[in-house]
Amino acid sequence: MIKVLFVCTGNICRSPTADGVFADMVAKAGLSDQIIVESCGLSAYHVGELPDTRSREIAQSRGYDLNHIRSRKIKPGDYTQFDHILAMDDRHLHEMRRQAPSESQQKLELFLDYHPELSGQSVPDPYYGGTNGFAHVFDMIEETSRRLLAHLRNQHSL
Repeated sequence: MIKVLFVCTGNICRSPTADGVFADMVAKAGLSDQIIVESCGLSAYHVGELPDTRSREIAQSRGYDLNHIRSRKIKPGDYTQFDHILAMDDRHLHEMRRQAPSESQQKLELFLDYHPELSGQSVPDPYYGGTNGFAHVFDMIEETSRRLLAHLRNQHSL
């Protein structure tokens, strides 16, 4: 079983979008019994809440459902439980590197490192912007999720 965790600030915009999109791609590939997908935030600002309405609306317009996802804060055990822990931006990656035990450091990655043109960059936080920002972020997440799934399939011979 491969366990993938997406991490952003409050787990209401970027990471739940990646969670929903990637989980849908995993399911459509027939790999739900081999890949577990979750998301969380570094803060506890929104614990128990649904993803941002704008994230859910964009997702729904593209055939994805985020309504089963509830915000949660990252737990110390996540660093050992998950195989791939993907930060949505460089600040998240820095904080996760500070928190994670040394044996988990190699699991920490920047999500966009799987994007063909945006490696090393951060997914912008759309929270304080308009709907266009959410659509732009969604485009990034879809492309990166496709590439991540292809990488995991290759790496794990799935």
